[in-house]
Amino acid sequence: KLVSRCANLLAKWILRPGVEDLTGSFRLYRRSVFDSIMKKVVSTGYVFQMEIIVRAQRMGYSIGEIPITFVDRLFGDSKLGSIEIVQYALGLALLFWST
Repeated sequence: KLVSRCANLLAKWILRPGVEDLTGSFRLYRRSVFDSIMKKVVSTGYVFQMEIIVRAQRMGYSIGEIPITFVDRLFGDSKLGSIEIVQYALGLALLFWST
């Protein structure tokens, strides 16, 4: 939970996406908007969701948000390990330099 919050704060500070939640949300796009954004997307993994929002904002599309609340995990462990954290940081840097 702490890692996720820190990652979101870092991304918001670096990318200035104009939204509150870059990584966890239900998303709905107009087909034409989605298609135009996807032509430019290069990310995979955790950064993929962020790239779509950042590119949409940079391309001038309007973004609306309806907050959601996550319930703490009851079973299982987080799949976020050190490799994913490094990939996230590299992806964030790539987004910063490419958008």
